[in-house]
Amino acid sequence: MSGNFKDHFASVAAQYSENRPSYPPALFDWLARLCPAHDLAWDCGAGSGQASLELARHFSRVLATDASAAQIGQAQPHARIAYRVAPAEESGLPDQACDLVVVAQALHWFDLERFYREVRRVLKPGGVVAAWSYGVLEVEGDEVNAVVQRFYHDEVGPWWPPERRHVESGYRELAFPFSRIAAPPFAMALSWNLPQLLGYFRSWSATAACLKARGRDPVADLEPQLRACWGDAKGERLVQWPLALLAGTP
Repeated sequence: MSGNFKDHFASVAAQYSENRPSYPPALFDWLARLCPAHDLAWDCGAGSGQASLELARHFSRVLATDASAAQIGQAQPHARIAYRVAPAEESGLPDQACDLVVVAQALHWFDLERFYREVRRVLKPGGVVAAWSYGVLEVEGDEVNAVVQRFYHDEVGPWWPPERRHVESGYRELAFPFSRIAAPPFAMALSWNLPQLLGYFRSWSATAACLKARGRDPVADLEPQLRACWGDAKGERLVQWPLALLAGTP
């Protein structure tokens, strides 16, 4: 495994598994339609398997890899999914084994030159590679959203890793040297109550880094601010994320 790997999520792996938003099923339906065969999909940088489970609806086998053993340890078992601790640049797959390679919310962490070389090696002729990220959330209600934006940008903002800028820019600055496939728009939106939203904040790498640096949970400081303007904590509000998608063939 690469000695350069920094596990930003080891301390929040359980929160990541429980509180990260799901991706729209229509995204996986579209990706599956692009592929001439549906034998094997590789979910690279799979975390705890949020995308892997959706891929298993369409592919006979899914290989889900992540360099973080803590993340893979939180993955939900599934008959069609094989989970493996492995860096993105060294999948362990044979040549021309995959119909689809996907990277969900992780491409910005990779050594892109080496990863893209691995993608070309493992994809079958006609295979597809896709990567996506979701940016800064917006929460229903101007007052609530203002508190959320201050928390993201000001309270934990200094603790975001530098790679986070690629998520905020919708991957527009990342190289993607493949023949591009135009993608339809996909929406990420969920209705969450206040405890669910707070759980999501605790899954952030910046939150964990802030807690470690200050010795105080920033989400605990945030909670009374949100309670004051949320209303019934069990009441749900619409939470939306911009979704940026890159897709192509070698």
